[in-house]
Amino acid sequence: MQAKVPFSTYAIIGTMLFGMFFGAGNLIFPIELGQMAGTQFWWALIGFLVTAIGLPFMGILAIGLSGSNGLRDLGNRVHPLFGLVFSVVLYLTIGPFFAIPRTATVSFTVGLEPFLNPDQVSLFLGIFSFVFFLVVYYFSLNPAKVMDYIGKYLTPAFLVFLFILIIVSVVNPMGSFEKPVGDYVNQAFMTGFKGGYNTMDALASLAFGIVVINAIKSRGITSTKDIALATWKSGIFAMALMMIIYGFITYMGGTSVGAVGTFENGGLIFAAVAKHFFGSFGGILLAIIIILACLKTSIGLITSCSEFFHEVIPAISYKWFVFILTFVSFLIANFGLSNIITYAVPVLMFLYPLAIVLILLTMFSPLFKARQSVYAMSMFLTFFVSVIDGYKALVESVPGAKLQVLESIETFYSHYLPLYDIGLGWAAPAVVGAIIGLIYAVIVKK
Repeated sequence: MQAKVPFSTYAIIGTMLFGMFFGAGNLIFPIELGQMAGTQFWWALIGFLVTAIGLPFMGILAIGLSGSNGLRDLGNRVHPLFGLVFSVVLYLTIGPFFAIPRTATVSFTVGLEPFLNPDQVSLFLGIFSFVFFLVVYYFSLNPAKVMDYIGKYLTPAFLVFLFILIIVSVVNPMGSFEKPVGDYVNQAFMTGFKGGYNTMDALASLAFGIVVINAIKSRGITSTKDIALATWKSGIFAMALMMIIYGFITYMGGTSVGAVGTFENGGLIFAAVAKHFFGSFGGILLAIIIILACLKTSIGLITSCSEFFHEVIPAISYKWFVFILTFVSFLIANFGLSNIITYAVPVLMFLYPLAIVLILLTMFSPLFKARQSVYAMSMFLTFFVSVIDGYKALVESVPGAKLQVLESIETFYSHYLPLYDIGLGWAAPAVVGAIIGLIYAVIVKK
């Protein structure tokens, strides 16, 4: 009989999980949400928490409860080809194409750029990103020590600096909530819901899941039941910590408008708030917070992506993939934050419905005995909506990308697809697909 697992084990694993999830994007999006939501603060925050915390938690549980050996194994429940393609696309998205370069560009833009001459930004971005990814490369070469690096050192240091700013803003509020703006006036919950997509955490949960499972196994927890329980408890610890911080950061943004004004992104809001409370020292404090947050997230992403691609192509070693992914991330980071965000949003709008449906199907798989036809039909119909979701976001960023045939499909969806106008057009097709798949499985069995 396995000895009782101490709470400290769950706390260490949960802290590691929190550290891998919580990066610079998790700082800048909720503070911006707070400013824009104003008096609709609570509705917007609840919607944000559903996708920024609820979905990632379910993603981790899906990996743990299903007994899967990672995202590809989970995707194979739909079809082996889907498992491979979806996994590769997702890992590239949360890896070298978008999320990892963003860790460097956000930390540079928010933490260091305010101190630089505009003419020197490109040069110093290159220097900073080189040093940044050199540090990431070093720590990522030893994946077995990632839990110790992140759980014991980087995350506590990050939290100390972050809570200094949070405590001061709560004890000495900057002002009161202003009126909501934009979509937050009438659709605060759904706007916050979709805003949670920007964190990429639901996608990352499918990738980080196996890292968490391996960390649990390294603690001597081996049975499927005990792994699932440890996943649940560690996940609760991490998500509770994230919920508390999200709430305080959103509150900070909501009370900041009168004191610092409004800005075009959350990074600039954070910089203004830090300066408001601490003056020039605030900039240094913010730089430390952002760089620590980005470093630990980048290390977790490089580690997960390298392990995955090494599994897909065993001929190339893990260490070589660490080098390749770090180098590609360095190159893309130097295109700048604005370009990265412009092309990341359409990809997220395409991938998120597929990821959400895959997570939900896995969570409820005991109800339909994990039949492949249910997975396949539900994901198949979801795909046709997610493609248009991604296309819509692309056209908003790049108007020249319009295609008449896709415009016609988008118009059809907006008229006839339930919940499409609020960003949940994929829900009905996913349910219908699951029902069709279940009927098919029953008929074939008979």
